Amino acid sequence: MHDVDENEDVLVKIDGSVGRITLNRPKAINSLTHPMVTRIGAALTAWQDDDAVACVIVDGAGERGLCAGGDVVAIYHSAKADGAEARQFWHDEYLVNAQIGRYPKPYVAIMDGITMGGGVGISAHGSVRIATDTTKMAMPEVGIGFIPDVGGTYLLARTPGLLGLHAALSGAPFTGADAIAMGFADHFVPHDLLQEFLATATADGPAAAVAAHAQEPPPSTLLAQRDWIDECYAGDTVSDILAALRDRGGEQATKAAELISSRSPVALAVTLQAVRRAGTLTSLEDVLRQEFRTSCASLRSHDLVEGIRAQLIDKDRNPKWSPPSPEAVTTADVEAYFAPADPDLSFD
Repeated sequence: MHDVDENEDVLVKIDGSVGRITLNRPKAINSLTHPMVTRIGAALTAWQDDDAVACVIVDGAGERGLCAGGDVVAIYHSAKADGAEARQFWHDEYLVNAQIGRYPKPYVAIMDGITMGGGVGISAHGSVRIATDTTKMAMPEVGIGFIPDVGGTYLLARTPGLLGLHAALSGAPFTGADAIAMGFADHFVPHDLLQEFLATATADGPAAAVAAHAQEPPPSTLLAQRDWIDECYAGDTVSDILAALRDRGGEQATKAAELISSRSPVALAVTLQAVRRAGTLTSLEDVLRQEFRTSCASLRSHDLVEGIRAQLIDKDRNPKWSPPSPEAVTTADVEAYFAPADPDLSFD
C-alpha cells in the first residue's frame, strides 16, 4: 500500500490491485478545487494502462458526504475578476468527467451522503455507482444563477419521463433510491455495510462486492410522482411549467413551484433548454461541450455573482435576480448562453 501525505486534499494510493482516490476536505464536504481535479485526472491517466491496477474506487473523507460540489467561492472571485481561472477549472474538470465516462476499467463511485454538483460529475459517469440510505444528491445550480454542468444535463435528459427536469429546475435533493431510479446510480448498499463492501471490492473485485453487499433499494418517491411531474414539466417555458404546477396544486407540486420561483429566472430558462438540447446530443462529450458554453456564459451574467453572494458570501439568502422574472427573460438572453466558447472545449 502506497500512502501519500495525509494533509493533501486528494489521497491517492494503490491498495492491492485497487487504485483508491479519496477526496479529503471533509470540513468543506470535499468540495472540489482545481488542484483536486488535476490530481484525480493524473491518477486516472497513470492507472489506465497500469496492469497492476484492476479497478478504481472513489470516495470521500468524513461523515458528511462524497462531495458537495465545486469550490464556488473561488468561482465567485474569478467571475468578479476576468473569469480566466473559472474557465480553466471547468475546462479541466469537464475533461476529467469525460475521462471517467469512458474509463476502460471498473470505476466504483461511493455516492454516500451529500453528492451534489461537481460531486455528481466525479461519480455518476462511472461504471459501478453505489448509492446508500444516506445519499443526498442534487444538481442545485439554478439556486446560484448557474446551469447544471459536469455532464449533469446528459443524465438529467435521460431520466424516466421528466424527472430530470424537475430535479434541474427545482434543484431539490433526491435520495439514493431516487438516484438509482433516475439513472444516476446502479446499486444500493446500506451505509453501515460500506466498509465491508470496500473490503470485498479490494480483495475480490467490485462485481463480488456488489453480489455480496448490494440490496434492493427502497421505492423511489420521485418515480412514484411521475404522473404530475410529467404533466407539469411538459410546458414550453418556465412560466408554463410554473403555471401548471400551481394549477395542479397539492403539497409536492406547490413546493416545487415555490422552489422554482426562488431560483434565477435566466438560469432556469437556460437550464430548461440545456436539458432538452442535451437529450438530442449523442455523447457525453457533446453535452460537456455545450455545458462549457453555458458555464462560460454564466461568468458574464449578473446572476452567478449575485447568487453566490447571497448564498455563500453575505449569506442574506436574498438574491436580486436580473432579469427579475421568467417573463422578463428573452429568447436572445437564453441563446447567448449557447454561443461557442472561445475557445470551445476540445477532447483531442
